[in-house]
This record gives sequence, C-alpha cells and structure tokens, in this order.
Amino acid sequence: MALTAGIVGLPNVGKSTLFNAITKAGAEMANYPFATIDPNVGMVEVPDERLARIDELIPAKKIVPTTFEFTDIAGIVKGASKGEGLGNKFLENIRQTDAIIHVVRAFDDDDITHVTGQVDPIADIDTINLELIMADLDSVNNRLSKVQRAAKGRDKDALAELAVLEKLKPVLEAGQSARTIDFTDEELPVVKGLFLLTTKPILYVANVAEDEMADPESNQYIAKIREHVQAEGDVIGIAAAAEEEIAEMDEDEKADFLEMEGVKEPGLNRLIRAAYSLLGLETFFTAGGKETRAWTYRKGTKAPQAAGIIHSDFERGFIRAEVMSFADLDKYGSHAAVKEAGRLRVEGKDYVMQDGDIVEFRFNV
Repeated sequence: MALTAGIVGLPNVGKSTLFNAITKAGAEMANYPFATIDPNVGMVEVPDERLARIDELIPAKKIVPTTFEFTDIAGIVKGASKGEGLGNKFLENIRQTDAIIHVVRAFDDDDITHVTGQVDPIADIDTINLELIMADLDSVNNRLSKVQRAAKGRDKDALAELAVLEKLKPVLEAGQSARTIDFTDEELPVVKGLFLLTTKPILYVANVAEDEMADPESNQYIAKIREHVQAEGDVIGIAAAAEEEIAEMDEDEKADFLEMEGVKEPGLNRLIRAAYSLLGLETFFTAGGKETRAWTYRKGTKAPQAAGIIHSDFERGFIRAEVMSFADLDKYGSHAAVKEAGRLRVEGKDYVMQDGDIVEFRFNV
C-alpha cells in the first residue's frame, strides 16, 4: 500500500535532518535555504514489537515488517503560492502526498540561521499554512468559474461541486484550512476530487534540542504550538539531530545511548507510528512457515480486500479467514492453545479487519 507523508517546513528547521534520521538516505543538507531541491523519497520500516513476539510463539524463517513512505520536500518560503522561492514546484510535491508532516523549529541556536532571523514556531506554522491555504483558494476560484457555468444547466454533478466550492471559499478567504470544515458524507467525494492541500491530515513535529529528547514536553514552545494547532492536528516533539546520530549507531551503541539519555525508544519510532496512524492505517499479520509478516490496511477494510493486499487471487477466490488476535496469542502462548480456548475464529466476507489480527486466508481460484 503505497501511502506517503510529505515532510514540509521553512528552510533550516530540521526537515532534512529528520528525513535522514528516518531513512538514512543521506539527503543533502546545508545551512542555507533550498539545500533540498528535488523531493527525496524513502521507505521506513514501521516499528512493531508484536512481530518478534509472534515469531517467538509461531517460528518462521524470516520476519518482514510493514513499511511506510516519507517524502522530504524542499523548504517553503513566504510567497510560495505566488511563485516565490521554488514556488509551485513545492506545492505540487505536497499535492502528491497523502499526509503532511509539518516540522517547526523549537530550539535556539545562533549557529544555525533562521530564514526569518528569529525562532518563532507559531509564525512559521502560520507562514506555511497561509501559503497552502492561498494555493487552495486559487484552485477553488479556478474551479468556481468553470462549475458555475455547468451548474446553470442544472447538471447534478456540477451543482454538487458548486455547493462544496461555495462552502470552501469563505473559509479559505478567512485564512482557515479546509480540514476545519465538517463535510457531509455526500460532500466528501467531491472534496477528495479537488485535491486540496489543506484537506490532507497533518502532524506537527516540534524539532527540539538534544538535551530535551528524553522529555520533549519540557520544551518552552511545545505547549504554545499544541494550543495553536489543536483544531487541526497533533504535535510531537523530536530532537532531529540526536535522532540522526542514533540512526547511524549499531544496535548495542543505540541501546547504551538511549539508556544513558533515559529514553525507552528512539523518538522516530513514535513519529513513524504517529504518521502511520494519521492516515488511518492498521496492521494485520500472517505467521509461520517461510515468513511472519506485517501487512498494512486502511481501517474499515473487510477480509476479502485485506486478502487482496497479499495477492489479487486471495481476494478473487476468497472463501474465509481464520483469525486470532495478537492479544490472544500472547495470552495463550500458541496457535493450538488459542484454538483450544475457543478464540480462533472463522470469519466471512463481511468481517472488518481489526488491528493485530493474525490471519490465514482460505481461497480457491
């Protein structure tokens, strides 16, 4: 399932540092704007402790985690929606992503220049959000002129789109994002077809100093950021520079460093899981034999469609799914014990997958 989150932010807030830490891809970095001109794309494994436990109880030859895709997008500047900086190229790169990871600088360092000359994460957030809102307003105005003509002929689809555009326009003109609007179930397909930037789910990442990595919430800026964006998205604190260092360590060094810092796991693990959840993604597992594997699906997916994620033949010839929960396997200790306890279930075509399901699909083609 190729879903991607785009990492955005003003120049020199730590976007590429964060991307490097996530993917170890080595995106070019420099202490000046536009060090990243073309978007960098990297795949990252989604950390999931359940995989190791499943393999312990149902041994397999190898373990295959599920993955998630991040895109590092060059720094946006004020006026991007009008072509400033690298302008609409940035906006189009964001348009291709499914979610936005908005990085803001929440640390002071005289050696790292800030594009505005001062550290002010609230102003940084407003700068980028306004550019995205203005780009969306341009899109809405362009569509309005075309749709209004079609709606005069009482075209049903045009009338439906016109109603949505007229709902969007005043909100965007007021400097608010489209994600603040409550759309009806009937309106949502129309909204989706507009491909607006500010309808994308968003997660704010406060890039904190290394000495705050164990307790990001102690950062002086985070509470203000959270209050400012609470209507639109969540906030997590990450020490991007420290995370980049951690990503280059071997497992023993990493464990020693985290213990010394009083941190249970890298902050990136929290970020990856948060981005995964942001898109309404969950995980089911297949276990034993050649491999124990994690698979990504959208919340609300039914069993045949989940089977199709593995192979189209599984969905086409779906018969049933034999399912146990991870919690039950963890509790009872084996497949046989789960079955003996009456917790192994046979589910049909209408079964809605649950996060942590361990499944064997039966099919015939």
